Amino acid sequence: MSSKTTIYGIFDDEEILLSSVKEIRAKEIEIKEVYSPFPVHGLDKALGLKETRMAITAFIYGCIGISLAALMIYNIMIVDWPQNIGGKPNFSFYHNVPSFVPILFECTVLFAAHLMSITYLIRCGLYPGGKSDSPDVRTTDDKFLMEIEIEGDVSSVKDILKQTGASEINEKQA
Repeated sequence: MSSKTTIYGIFDDEEILLSSVKEIRAKEIEIKEVYSPFPVHGLDKALGLKETRMAITAFIYGCIGISLAALMIYNIMIVDWPQNIGGKPNFSFYHNVPSFVPILFECTVLFAAHLMSITYLIRCGLYPGGKSDSPDVRTTDDKFLMEIEIEGDVSSVKDILKQTGASEINEKQA
């Protein structure tokens, strides 16, 4: 029974990493994860990752924000404390909508932004007390790391990593 070996290829430059990812994927070697200190443009396409659903959640959070803002405005300005401001009718919501647009917009943005931030932090495990799964602390500063899990011949993958520009190659038995 063969055991899985994890190979870590460390890169100094994001362009070299990106070309290496493309070449390794072209040879049908599966890349488990890539760690980088900042987003690398085109890396998601090179890794073959599918589109995120965060835009859908942003839309839902915006809808919640505008709904709660409309409910709040209706309750405050129409039901609870109607005021005659500038001769505008104070008994109907839809007559006053143009004056409520800035509040509706700001509440939509407020809810979408804050709830998206919270969702992102929870989804990525970046909440207080969350554990980092990065295998090398240098990936938070200036290094890029490619993690490949493989069974069998490790030397061919190491050779490919060397040829594609990895500055350092480490190996861990699982």
